[in-house]
Amino acid sequence: MSFTAAFAAPADEWTKRSIYQIVTDRFALGNGSSPSCDTSEKKYCGGNWQGIISKLDYIQSMGFDAIWISPVVENIDGAMSGDKAYHGYWTQNINSLNANFGSANDLRSLSSALHDRGMYLMVDIVVNHLVANPTSDSQPQTFDYSLLQPFGGADCFHSECFISDYNNQTNVEQCWLGYSGLPLLDLDTENSTTVNIMYNWIKNLVSDYSIDGLRVDTVKHVRKDFWPEFASSAGVYTVGEVLTGEVGYAAPYTEGLDSILDYPTYFAVHKAFTNGVSGNMAAIAEIVTEAQNQYNHGTFYVGSFVENHDNPRIQSTVSDQSIVKNVITWPFINDGIPILYYGQEQGYQGGNDPANREALWLSGFDEENKPLLAQIRILNAARKQAISYSPSFLNNQVTFIPQASASSTLAISKPPLLVLLTNGGSSSTESWSIPGSAGLYSPNETLVDVLTCDTVITASDGSLSVTTSQGLPKVLMPAKSLSATGSLCSTEVERSSEANRD
Repeated sequence: MSFTAAFAAPADEWTKRSIYQIVTDRFALGNGSSPSCDTSEKKYCGGNWQGIISKLDYIQSMGFDAIWISPVVENIDGAMSGDKAYHGYWTQNINSLNANFGSANDLRSLSSALHDRGMYLMVDIVVNHLVANPTSDSQPQTFDYSLLQPFGGADCFHSECFISDYNNQTNVEQCWLGYSGLPLLDLDTENSTTVNIMYNWIKNLVSDYSIDGLRVDTVKHVRKDFWPEFASSAGVYTVGEVLTGEVGYAAPYTEGLDSILDYPTYFAVHKAFTNGVSGNMAAIAEIVTEAQNQYNHGTFYVGSFVENHDNPRIQSTVSDQSIVKNVITWPFINDGIPILYYGQEQGYQGGNDPANREALWLSGFDEENKPLLAQIRILNAARKQAISYSPSFLNNQVTFIPQASASSTLAISKPPLLVLLTNGGSSSTESWSIPGSAGLYSPNETLVDVLTCDTVITASDGSLSVTTSQGLPKVLMPAKSLSATGSLCSTEVERSSEANRD
């Protein structure tokens, strides 16, 4: 069997793409079955790499050209505090694969199937810790370190101490996550032996399975100067999880890795949209601007998201579908690389882990009766069209039009896109006034809202007034930036072209 080589994709190549995040155990089974899956039981439900291969049409039809899958390495086999390692984050042997997800050939087949479609493979990895059950209840606990491969000895790990002070960075980096019933044994990344093992491991993992990018777990729990050579050894795009709402804390990690998952903006977006009209929309603009100024490479390489496996789904707290549609729009028009968590398109509503790790096969992979899925297709298509139309799209940061932004609205410009968002909800009618002085458009220019295909024409001075009913978002593009033969509002684009000819 032959396998397509990795694209060895650097960060610049990833910026053109959008990512569909998958919890491998909960996405699809290769045999096509649909077993029951109770998230509260925290056990394996049967999803695997062959299952992902079988549903690549589903993913690609939404416009995604990259996937992010769960960690692939061997995890602890038994239970930890009664829970199984279905999620993939409880590593026991970094040099073996998790047989619950498939074989080495299955993983290579997934990589090859993606590359044959021009898609990228991102794999989640854990560097900070490994997991083993205690061999005694004594304090400090004892462990069979020989199970933790290829390390095999206590000297490759920090001494047991659980993190007690998140304001003390040494405590954060050298003490353990978890608790006595679920200890995550912290790798000693000051130890040169451990460091060399990890650098060689990541180089081989990427090469062996033709991986195009890495999502790196628990980055802030490892010393910052570990990351540059690790990323260099990987040789592909690296995006790290730094769980914080503070741009200043997150920013230094964009020096060692290509970038980070943009948690500061995530928190601002959630606060703005989950508190109704009292949510602070202006805070989104403030955080984004701060990140643009402080992150290495600005915000172009960040992972932009509104849901993931570690946080409650937006619909666990928000039922108003107009607000949900506004939130889902955000990652596709923000700077950075859009990431959609599996199940968002199906309207999943799971709360805190483990409720937010539902089995997608129970949805039937419905593509016909899901308004959010239809919207996601349009957003992906609009972003790709913007990239195609404007060579500078990926290099120009989003800006916010302050004259247009009332307390419940935002006007966001990333030419050729103008996006109008509101947290007013389905009972609201919202208006935006974009002054001609903003310099966005020519006089009497036709714009198309690609979400509805409604058109609006700028005034003689290039200004624009827009109203939305039912609190729905608007994604406006100049008619001239769209193709009359394309998938976005082709009828309206043709009408505009005919009017201009007349």
